Amino acid sequence: MTNLARIIDDLGILKAQIADLAKQEKALKDALADLDPGTYAGEVFQLSISQSERETIDQDAVRAAMSRQWLAAHTKVTPVRTLKVAARSAKALAA
Repeated sequence: MTNLARIIDDLGILKAQIADLAKQEKALKDALADLDPGTYAGEVFQLSISQSERETIDQDAVRAAMSRQWLAAHTKVTPVRTLKVAARSAKALAA
């Protein structure tokens, strides 16, 4: 296995582990969903729950209300690089 192949495979394995951990995190958070805001103690960690409101801009309404020129003048463009990793086959995962 080449170094590049190993790095790609390690990334895929890590992403699969992260996905499993995210599912576990969601289940644990769901188990805490009925707690009121406050501070709670575990044996090792402390949990703080707060509640607030978040304001967001309705992007569809802004686009409808403003001209294309205004939107273009106030749009920030930044470069984005995306790495997507996917298993080549179930057989490859079993190996």
